[in-house]
Amino acid sequence: MSKTVGESVDKRVLRSKETVLAETYELLWEAGLGGVSVDEISRRSGVSKTTIYRHWLSRSALLLDACSKLSPKPKSPETGSLKRDLTALVRHLGDQLRTARWSAVLPSIIDAAERDPEIATLHTNLQAEMNAPFFQAVEQAKKRGELAAGEKTADIVAAVIGPLFYRRWHSREEITDHFLKQVVKNVTGRLKASATQ
Repeated sequence: MSKTVGESVDKRVLRSKETVLAETYELLWEAGLGGVSVDEISRRSGVSKTTIYRHWLSRSALLLDACSKLSPKPKSPETGSLKRDLTALVRHLGDQLRTARWSAVLPSIIDAAERDPEIATLHTNLQAEMNAPFFQAVEQAKKRGELAAGEKTADIVAAVIGPLFYRRWHSREEITDHFLKQVVKNVTGRLKASATQ
């Protein structure tokens, strides 16, 4: 009998936490990091502030938990070709930047990271997760001999991802399929030219 009661309590706790995280995520999307307060999350979720603070010791801890679900986690396509790998990854990232909610939330995380060390760590982790398959694709290309071992992987990844971020958050131009193809063409063309010099 006690096991059944315990399981019931556990399910209620899980539902309560899921509700709070869902409302936190919604509020993040609507108002950015600065617009999220425990008072408002409590009001919207119907979960008391006392209960929220029982699960998360601070607003930052709650935000860290909610934001940790934001990052897109693409897998390395491993097509056997750097150009094909980058094309697949860039298409996925382009789709995410055009449609996924995290792309509207990330600027407020970057802003908060300038002043909050915990959020700065979160931002670093989110960025590392998103960049990992790009790094993996470049490293695999080096192993196959497509790239010189001396090429700096971080520079190549920045040259691929940077133009997409620039369009999404700076120029706010449309991220078209033609643009995505051109980004890959520019990077792989430069690498090919560098290899022949």
